[in-house]
Amino acid sequence: FRDVNPFGFILFARNIDTPDQVRALCDDFRAAVGRNAPITIDQEGGRVQRLRRPHWRDWMPPLDFVHLAKDNAQEAMYLRYRLIAQELHALGIDSNCAPMVDVAADCTHAFLRNRCYGTDPDSVASLGRAVAQGLLDGGVLPVLKHIPGHGRATQDSHFDLPHVDDDLHDLKARDFAPFKALNDLPMGMTAHLVYGAIDDAPATISPRMMTLIREDIGFDGLVMTDDISMKALNGNLDDLSRAAIAAGCDVVLHCNGTLAERSEVAQAAGEMGDAAQRRAEAALAARKPPLPLDIASCEAQLEALLNGQVYG
Repeated sequence: FRDVNPFGFILFARNIDTPDQVRALCDDFRAAVGRNAPITIDQEGGRVQRLRRPHWRDWMPPLDFVHLAKDNAQEAMYLRYRLIAQELHALGIDSNCAPMVDVAADCTHAFLRNRCYGTDPDSVASLGRAVAQGLLDGGVLPVLKHIPGHGRATQDSHFDLPHVDDDLHDLKARDFAPFKALNDLPMGMTAHLVYGAIDDAPATISPRMMTLIREDIGFDGLVMTDDISMKALNGNLDDLSRAAIAAGCDVVLHCNGTLAERSEVAQAAGEMGDAAQRRAEAALAARKPPLPLDIASCEAQLEALLNGQVYG
């Protein structure tokens, strides 16, 4: 890691044991690269959460949580992710791959559906804003995903490449809208799927899609790929990494593989260009110390909003 000098690190359940161990690991990562590199994680709640009991809170899936909260969903989601941020920051983790503002539909694949916040783009955007603010207030950078929208996917991109052939006008009005509403967030993550109305290449490696993300959606934050090793993408890691950077992504995210493969991805991605460096610096500048938090009061407030059913 010292030789390769990655922009940052991402943790998975395989990296997690005890709080002391995670803190030491984060310290070691940063010592290896000689700077306060960002360390991120997927802590959505439900199926996608890397920190679990007995040391951390378990959360119900986001969609179930939103349904339970009803009219209090925006406040409840803020408190939920404020508590999540408190747990992350205490470990040295200062980024979370959330909010996920993919708009759910009847066709949404089961791998994604209960991770969504709802079926109405305006509501999803409002809930996404609450999630992002809860993280930021806790000293944790949010990563907006999956740009420009994964809700219409009928396949799991971990294993297959989803194709969406809906009309571009409909996509802009529904799927892209929450991302446009949150285009001021510091970091975002691409979606591995094909939008036939725009290009026949997956969004992560499509210059047309990246132009749409930057210009139509207006997202000028740092864009990382979703995991470049996912089966939705066909090709070797170095070619895919180069294609993602050439398309306009700033950072290549590689989550599963050997150390040699990680080095291969880093070498193919190369050093950041000027625009990517500017976005990276702006993202890291948004990393602030957490605001004070009365945990017991926060938990009690959340419990009242949810009629006593708080955790998973």
